[in-house]
Amino acid sequence: MNIAKRIEELRSLMKEKNMDAYIVPTADFHQSEYVGEHFKARKFITGFSGSAGTAVITTTEAKLWTDGRYFIQAAKQIEGTGVELMKMGEPGVPSIEEYLEAKLPEKTVLGFDGRVVAMGEGQGYEAIVSAKNGSILYDYDLIDSIWKDRPVLSEEPAFELGVEYAGETVASKLNRIRQYMKECGATTHILTTLDDICWTLNIRGNDIEFFPLVLSYAVITMDKMVVYINEAKLSDEIKSNFAKDGIELRPYNDIYEDVKKIDKNEVLLIDPSKLNYALYNNLPEGAQKVEKINPEILFKAIKNETEIKNIRVAQIKDSVAHVRFMKWLKENIGKEKITEISASEKLDSFRAEMGNFIRPSFEPISSFGEHAAIVHYTSSPETDVEFHEGTFYLSDTGAGFIEGSTDITRTFALGEVPAIMKEHFTLVAISNMQLANAKFMYGSTGQVLDILARKPFWDRNLNFNHGTGHGIGYLLNIHEAPTGFRWQHRAHEAHPFEAGMIVTNEPGIYIEGSHGIRLENELLCQAGEKNEYGQFMYFEPITYIPMDLDALEPSMMSDEDKKLLNEYHKLVFEKVSPHLNDEEKEWLAKYTREI
Repeated sequence: MNIAKRIEELRSLMKEKNMDAYIVPTADFHQSEYVGEHFKARKFITGFSGSAGTAVITTTEAKLWTDGRYFIQAAKQIEGTGVELMKMGEPGVPSIEEYLEAKLPEKTVLGFDGRVVAMGEGQGYEAIVSAKNGSILYDYDLIDSIWKDRPVLSEEPAFELGVEYAGETVASKLNRIRQYMKECGATTHILTTLDDICWTLNIRGNDIEFFPLVLSYAVITMDKMVVYINEAKLSDEIKSNFAKDGIELRPYNDIYEDVKKIDKNEVLLIDPSKLNYALYNNLPEGAQKVEKINPEILFKAIKNETEIKNIRVAQIKDSVAHVRFMKWLKENIGKEKITEISASEKLDSFRAEMGNFIRPSFEPISSFGEHAAIVHYTSSPETDVEFHEGTFYLSDTGAGFIEGSTDITRTFALGEVPAIMKEHFTLVAISNMQLANAKFMYGSTGQVLDILARKPFWDRNLNFNHGTGHGIGYLLNIHEAPTGFRWQHRAHEAHPFEAGMIVTNEPGIYIEGSHGIRLENELLCQAGEKNEYGQFMYFEPITYIPMDLDALEPSMMSDEDKKLLNEYHKLVFEKVSPHLNDEEKEWLAKYTREI
């Protein structure tokens, strides 16, 4: 892959358009967190394959911004390409906006494909360019002109998620959305986010690797919903059901022209962080807009009773698969060849045995030894290594069962490991248990609660450079707004915890060149006692897999720490052992014994 040559070709096209800079984000037309192969333009132009990052190419420089999860990976992948890594959030590193303000000349021309830039981001770029008396060109996909073998848009079929899994009909969901529109004074709701659309329609698909989503747009009014989609993806049964709910179908790309024809008297409900810049600029000039977070985001984050019941089933299945995998790994290390890729495949084979397994719910992180220090490492045939004793193996993977999605991380000791590794593992386990057992007042956010996970690290002048947890979608995105654990403020994670939300708990520590440790469970938010002080809330763990006692140093733990871990392991045995044979039960008893 000759990245330098691609950048040279891009600069030639920029010169033709008189562009001083061209922005290539990690996005599709729907502002998805993870995108299909057709949309991986930033990977094409920089060589960096991580899920988050933005490239800015000027006439003389090529920069890549990404966050702390990817610093190590990005540095390796762009080495020798001429692309410079910009470590987001690090001291002295300007933001993209600060960089553009400093570098763009007077009367500048800034270019990007407006379909892959969010409305809010585009408006930020507008302000920078406007201050320089310049202009924006947003209707050119320059990458497409040089990407000769670009993958085509997916044509995979969609499937319907029955109400026995979704727990609510499409008609009911549309009623709730329309009620929200009324409360906002809106008459038309423009929706571009794939998970929001799929949730509303009770459909899933296969248009994005790992994520069961369907490429589509939607416009909801008080009497109908228009869905812009490739109809070939839909069965006759799905089309018939749509018709009963007042849903019309139109070709996927027609929305860009259709929104131009919206009556100026309509009041449009739009989400600035989700609507793309090109679509926003096609809205009728002067149309009244209500800019709020898509209501579907909170609706789908609070799981209904049917979804929770099903998710519990999915979690039991994945926990059983993990216990069997852990036993296999412990008993076979050093006896047969095991690699990062083969271990990940073995875990998925155990999942498949549980039934209703669709596919992994995200790209597996299967990392041995020093690879585990790369937070979002992805093994490949070039980097796949064979396991040996004396260090850790980190597995951060998820399963998409028809009953729901999972996201689970365990770090396993392979044979005897050094004392410092055990100390680090124990620190992560203490952190995980402290957050899992939080009791808090209704109205608390993840920013408030993150201190519980961070304190064991901060007390030792340590930290981990990623969020402590995120919401989980039901066969949708594995990272789901509007709640998460993070000490820094982020608008998309700022909503207080509500009963029925499911969130991950995944502290970690990463020692470059040596090892990485992360332990991740999923937590179900529950309402506790309500009294004169208000409503108390708590978390229920719904992931039931041992924390590897072979990696633990009990002398580091307080009595409370030991009590919390012992109680969790007692729960693991109670939930998982009924699904195991006698030999497996005996093994699990050993790895959930009291310390």
